[in-house]
Amino acid sequence: MDPNSPASATITLERPDAADAVLLITELEAHLEPLYPSASRHGLSVKRLIAEEVAFFLLRWNGTPASCGGVKLFGSDYGELKRMYVRPRFRGLGFGKMMLRHLEDYTRAHGVGLLRLETGVHQREAIGLYERMGFHRIPPFGAYAGDPLSLCYEKPLV
Repeated sequence: MDPNSPASATITLERPDAADAVLLITELEAHLEPLYPSASRHGLSVKRLIAEEVAFFLLRWNGTPASCGGVKLFGSDYGELKRMYVRPRFRGLGFGKMMLRHLEDYTRAHGVGLLRLETGVHQREAIGLYERMGFHRIPPFGAYAGDPLSLCYEKPLV
């Protein structure tokens, strides 16, 4: 196996306050800060990720943290993606798809048949990925209602 191929990637369940997780969440925040006012940055803090029992995963490529993502389950109604991020130098390698598939599998394995997400209007690459992966636009839900910079999506997991 080529050590430089995406097949060298591993995804593990991690605590959001682990050093590599904090690194990625901090990078994500730094990326979003200039694009959106604070009222339109809906990402959960590390403390809230833990308090709200978000299942949080890291994708490492040859041991280097490359991507993260979480899912919060709302009973058996739906799961919501949280803190999905691929570091810029790892984009285009399929890691976003790998993480999304992993989060879908996790959600499905917990008896939940619907996955939702919110992303910002300026996240063109993410929007393209979500749409290619079968997510479709829905009206804003929950805390995202009334935010013109938010786009919401969902995907049935059948």
